[in-house]
Amino acid sequence: MRITWRLVLGFLAVSVLALLAALARPSWSQERGAAGPTASLTTERGTERCTLHVATPREAARRAKPGDTVCFDGDLSRQRLVITKGGSRERPITYAGGGDAVDGITIEADDVIVDGFRSVRPEAPGIELTGHRVTVRNNTVIGPRGGDGDGIRFFGDDLTIARNTVRDTDNSHGRHADCMQTFASDTPSSHRVRIENNRCEDIDNMCLMAEGPNDGEGDGHGTTGDFTISGNHCETLRASQALMFEDVRNATITGNGFDAPTHHAIGLAYHSTGARVDGNTLHPGIRYEVGIDASSRPGYRGPDPGGLP
Repeated sequence: MRITWRLVLGFLAVSVLALLAALARPSWSQERGAAGPTASLTTERGTERCTLHVATPREAARRAKPGDTVCFDGDLSRQRLVITKGGSRERPITYAGGGDAVDGITIEADDVIVDGFRSVRPEAPGIELTGHRVTVRNNTVIGPRGGDGDGIRFFGDDLTIARNTVRDTDNSHGRHADCMQTFASDTPSSHRVRIENNRCEDIDNMCLMAEGPNDGEGDGHGTTGDFTISGNHCETLRASQALMFEDVRNATITGNGFDAPTHHAIGLAYHSTGARVDGNTLHPGIRYEVGIDASSRPGYRGPDPGGLP
């Protein structure tokens, strides 16, 4: 047979295609044998890697171990996600939503991360967390209904609430529908709380209402303090102030955007001492940034207060 350049080029093209097909073949297909991929193989869920797939929160409580990233394969859109199983200080359990819908979230555990769930018109509070070393991040709560109408409530120590969105809380029927709230009345006081880069949009009441145990309505046991509030977007529609602290020590409030014309942005009352306020951006309709009472003046650092809280 006479060899031509056309035949040589055709042979080379077929060889290159065969090589590419071999490289694209999954490497585990030759290694797994008849049993399929190994159980340790992880899959992606948003930015998380799933190490455990379950159908229900009850199954997660039974099977999850410290360090796991739990992903739910079942439809949770009509039930509240109740988390009762935590990990350890070094190896928390992550519950990864990847945008999945749930009918609200309740956390009653230590050492957990709850990431990426979406709740539309859940029973208020849309997210309620009680525990230590808990992180709630990248979640969305829209239109919480019933109860007092709050988006997120939190109780405990070493908490992080970051990059969440709460939208459309409703003050009707006598509610005080805050974006976020904590108090200490038959509930744990809270310490070392970081609230960062959240969005509170169309909030009827306050973006944050934080009450310690000695504010006149609390149980009087212990203290609440060491809060960091930074980088948040706050749009409160009906309250006199966007953030209110009563008997909360050492709050640092920096770099937030107060984007609605409240009377003042921040209230400090009932011995909310040691506050530091700096670098916030105010809507032009806000009359003054900080309102403070005499009991909260010790240790205050920030702009000159404009009046009472």
